[in-house]
Amino acid sequence: MHNAVIVAHGSPGTPQPQDAAMAVLAASVSDVLPNWTIRGATLASPGSLESALHGVDSPLIYPFFMSQGYFTSDILPRRLSSAGCNYLQLPPFGADPAIPALVAEAAMTGARTANLIPEETSLLLAAHGSEVSPASRIATLALVEQLLAALPFKAVVAGFIEEPPYLGESARDLGRALCLPLFTLTASHVLDDVPDAMLRAGFTGPILPAIGSHLAVPRVIAAGLERYATRIAA
Repeated sequence: MHNAVIVAHGSPGTPQPQDAAMAVLAASVSDVLPNWTIRGATLASPGSLESALHGVDSPLIYPFFMSQGYFTSDILPRRLSSAGCNYLQLPPFGADPAIPALVAEAAMTGARTANLIPEETSLLLAAHGSEVSPASRIATLALVEQLLAALPFKAVVAGFIEEPPYLGESARDLGRALCLPLFTLTASHVLDDVPDAMLRAGFTGPILPAIGSHLAVPRVIAAGLERYATRIAA
């Protein structure tokens, strides 16, 4: 029997909905890995992580984050150590080798659904960014380069919530375009910050669902957990 806890940041102001979303995600991953014990938690909800760890022996910790930044490198390990947990922390969701293909598929499907011709359309990646760590920016810009090489879009650009180039600046004067939010949870950044920035920029193209809500995400997480379980067994 293998154990895993999937951990997201969550929403400090309204933690319960994101805790519930992580429980749903954990159940979906469990459907793919029926012989595993899978739990979900957020850092923002008091006691959520500790509750998920209770009674779970030596879990794999799967950070449901888009990059290896401050929370995954500092806050999460400290919280796990404080809980007295014997664990192995995996790379974050956004670092999974399946993510570029997943983002590409979401973007192309979004363009087709909106009746947009990729060769005449720009793809705008909306990401978090950070004033503390460059990890989000570095990972996002690397993804931009991968998508430019793999997809027929006229342009692929990035904009950030918390650092330049800010999302509103990147969205301005793009012409025909669609926006794909690179966020794991559909929380305030996706529900408020991204649409607000688009509105201020005069962006009228479609805003796709956050990549973390893609139907393939439970399978991506399950495959990542299995890869690391196999390495441990070897």
